[in-house]
Amino acid sequence: MKLAVIIPAYNEERRIERTLREYSGYLDNLVKKKNNFDYEILIVINNTKDRTEEIVRNWKKKNKKISCLNLKEVGKGNAIIVGFKNALERGFNLIGFVDADMSTKPEEYYKLVNYSKNYDGIMASRYLGQSVVKPKQPVKRRVVSRIGNFIIRTLFFFPYRDTQCGAKVFKREALEKIISLLGITNWAFDVDLIYQLRKAKMRIKELPTVWEDSPDSTLNIKKASTQFFLAIIQLRILNSPFGKITKIFRPIVNGLWRKIK
Repeated sequence: MKLAVIIPAYNEERRIERTLREYSGYLDNLVKKKNNFDYEILIVINNTKDRTEEIVRNWKKKNKKISCLNLKEVGKGNAIIVGFKNALERGFNLIGFVDADMSTKPEEYYKLVNYSKNYDGIMASRYLGQSVVKPKQPVKRRVVSRIGNFIIRTLFFFPYRDTQCGAKVFKREALEKIISLLGITNWAFDVDLIYQLRKAKMRIKELPTVWEDSPDSTLNIKKASTQFFLAIIQLRILNSPFGKITKIFRPIVNGLWRKIK
């Protein structure tokens, strides 16, 4: 098994070092224990303004299993798509991504890897019965999250309870079938990814996880909720019979995005 773990990074100088230390340490131990296991951590830096790149390159010198790409474009979705393409070109047979903030610990991430044997993709979920979220989220955030999930399940007929958790793993064969179809790089990226995989008849499993909220999070709930809702509506329309017609309105939509960002 050759695993690529893609970590999109935007201004992560306060958190990326710990993430690299814990993930590389955990995966290095697995390499020693398992004869048929190898890995690489691919940091995709997207237009960062701080010392993220410097920190990653220093770690790259220490550990050959850490690599990085530096993009001028902003966007987590774009960073992951570029990472997918890079990993596919270099022959990895299991490719996934995880957030840079250590909300998902390496041992929890590896549970996804273990389950991938019988599925085309595995995604961590914060909202299944056995899932654990630390600390308990504020009521406002829980309500917003559940409403967003309800909208996704209703519009896309998904059976999943959490499409937005930032820890997922896929077999290369699954990504090869849909990589050319991925084009949404905003808040709806994960939904677009899962939607395309389901259209291609891929088997996707949702797995309960232990998720620890980052104390350094700067997420603006109101702003993020607005962006997320607009992104989901845009994605649904683009994947409807009206998709071709709405392309003529794309400049207007892009203008709205620039105003609310």
